Amino acid sequence: MKNGIVGAASAMFLVGTLAGVSGLVGGYPIYGGQAVRYLVASVILLVITRALGLRFVRLTRREALCLAGLTLLGLVLFNVCVIESTRASGPALVGTVLGTVPLALALAGGRPAPRLLAGACVVVVGATLATGLGSGNTTSLLWALGALLGEISFSLLAIPLLPRLGAIRVSAYSTALAVPLLALIGFASDGPAMLRVPTLAEGLGFAYLAIVVTVVAFFLWYNSLPKLGAGRAGLFAGLIPVAAIVTGAVLGIAMPTGYDLLGAGLVIAGILLGLTAERAGAKAAVAPSEA
Repeated sequence: MKNGIVGAASAMFLVGTLAGVSGLVGGYPIYGGQAVRYLVASVILLVITRALGLRFVRLTRREALCLAGLTLLGLVLFNVCVIESTRASGPALVGTVLGTVPLALALAGGRPAPRLLAGACVVVVGATLATGLGSGNTTSLLWALGALLGEISFSLLAIPLLPRLGAIRVSAYSTALAVPLLALIGFASDGPAMLRVPTLAEGLGFAYLAIVVTVVAFFLWYNSLPKLGAGRAGLFAGLIPVAAIVTGAVLGIAMPTGYDLLGAGLVIAGILLGLTAERAGAKAAVAPSEA
């Protein structure tokens, strides 16, 4: 389980660092930029898949539906909803709503152990404090709820796929499928202006998003998910706002407030509490195949 903990924590921390580089790509057409991000990531992942000798796996009908749902909800819908919620009222509200992911994943597994449920609640409170007790309007809230659905789907729909496909192939297939969908949305939103030659700063920002936040974080998350289970792994989603705070302080963008530090402390305490809960059926958990 130790490897699962390190992987899940690292994955969510890396996802949280995207706030620090968002300023580098903020001037680029949003949906076109997301399509570029996933295109680069999928190419890297497919090259890794081939280099490791991982054969193509013919999906069953159920697996195909899960992969389609994972791509549509967990990648495309999630990105659209986060972008549109942020446009409507800023990032605080969507950050607060996404802070409930640990609780949602804990409940999605059925009847969670009391300590896991308590830990998830503490993480939610900490993440809410760390994101600034977001406020917004109805439009922003609806988009934020859509983002929450996408984030939950990103984990739950991957669970049936991981035993046969493994973390690398799930990451590669889903990112590749997301590219044309995001490109269509980008073209509908911005027309031919959805793509342009990025500046050096934008290029570096997209490289970080594609390689670190997508390739590395996706692999770490999907490699850890079956080891911990959705409920325990979900606790680490609370590290996203904590990572944003740390990244902002390191880059000199913003120094943490007392509420930020309190929220970060609660997130860590909630994770530690939740991890002490016995995982039902832990012995039956199957690690993903990379054959």
